[in-house]
Amino acid sequence: MRTPAPESRPVALTIAGSDSGGGAGIQADLATMAAHGVFGTSAITAVTAQNTRGVASSHVLPVEEVDAQLEAVTDDFAVGAAKTGMLATTEVIETVADHAQDFDFPLVVDPVMVATSGDRLLEPEAERAYEDLLGEATVATPNADEAEVLTDIAVTDEASAREAGEAILETGVDAVLIKGGHVPGEQVRDTLVTAETVRAFEHPRVATDATHGSGCTLAAAIAARLAKGEALEPAVGGATDFLARAVRHYYDVGEGHGAVNHMAALRNEAAREPTAEEVQAVVDRFVDADVSTLVPEVGMNVVGATPYADSVAETAAVEGRITRTLSGVKPNRGVRFGASSHVARFLLSAREFFPGLRFAVNCRFGADVETALETLAWPVAEYDRGQQPDEVAAVEDSTMGWGARQAFEERDEPPAAVIDRGEIGKEAIVKLVAADPETLAERVLALDRELAD
Repeated sequence: MRTPAPESRPVALTIAGSDSGGGAGIQADLATMAAHGVFGTSAITAVTAQNTRGVASSHVLPVEEVDAQLEAVTDDFAVGAAKTGMLATTEVIETVADHAQDFDFPLVVDPVMVATSGDRLLEPEAERAYEDLLGEATVATPNADEAEVLTDIAVTDEASAREAGEAILETGVDAVLIKGGHVPGEQVRDTLVTAETVRAFEHPRVATDATHGSGCTLAAAIAARLAKGEALEPAVGGATDFLARAVRHYYDVGEGHGAVNHMAALRNEAAREPTAEEVQAVVDRFVDADVSTLVPEVGMNVVGATPYADSVAETAAVEGRITRTLSGVKPNRGVRFGASSHVARFLLSAREFFPGLRFAVNCRFGADVETALETLAWPVAEYDRGQQPDEVAAVEDSTMGWGARQAFEERDEPPAAVIDRGEIGKEAIVKLVAADPETLAERVLALDRELAD
């Protein structure tokens, strides 16, 4: 018999409907809480039959059952925070509001009032009942349509978002996060309004319709972070980052638009050590094979991105790069995250067009390398620094993003190599990219052999 090794976790509570399709509601909330390292409990308000194509039917539970679930959870668990989602009827909203008066933990209210189609989901009496619930809440997270229902203010920009947030504060809620996903624009701007401050959180809009459950996920992420003891503003900031990644790397499931990937951040963190090990293995192969003929004057670097990487800090590379020696090549130091700037930024920019690309290396470029690439007959792209607009050249570190756009934007498949012919003061370089470390290593070694021949 083994000795038990129990683990303590913060506890969060979701009060919402069930989504049989798994993309929203209770299912999304519990997955989000688990991804944050929080133990999730639930009080189910309604059962829906739905999938990625839509809702077939729904059944609201009797308020006595909702009341019993809330009693059971709060009587036994040390709840650190709660969130609400689909409450469906006036009676359910009032029941939750009555319980909320006794909550001694933060409450996040996601006022589910308007369908994706724009249709109102609640009767006017139920909409009014939300005001009492908001009065007990720490933060409300309405989208633009729901904010308009609550305030009669059309949210179209930063100023109107602030105005709507200030109006909702009058219900007694401590803070209001006006979500910007329904407001057109290249950027999604979520605006947090409190009595003292206004703070905007911006993320590039993702070109996808797989956003079902995004509101549930954001509110659950805020609740999970509050349950862990985070202050409101960092909790909101972290939750919006979490959602942005979950939407970009959505699950391609079902015959509809797919589902938000609640596990993206967790899996990305779990992939850090394996990614660093893969980069190290490629470096070791280059050292063993002595690829000194391909090492540029600035040094070579091998970069590996975690599967859902969005920043240089999520890319592993050789600190100090790989350089030539009298006896071959060697890395100056070990592999660590954030060690590359140039190659990492290029790889991240390439991933905007082909997210499956995870590895890259910079190599020397010259007439002999160009001939070798032609012999190997790989798909090759290039960009000319002399053609970059003045506004790009004037911004530090912007050339890699611009160059990647020239190389990848109009292609159906990614090239194996991208040529940068350099300019005065900038060495000519060819960058090789691949979806996996084995392919990257084989391409570099094939190019090295071709040069030797």
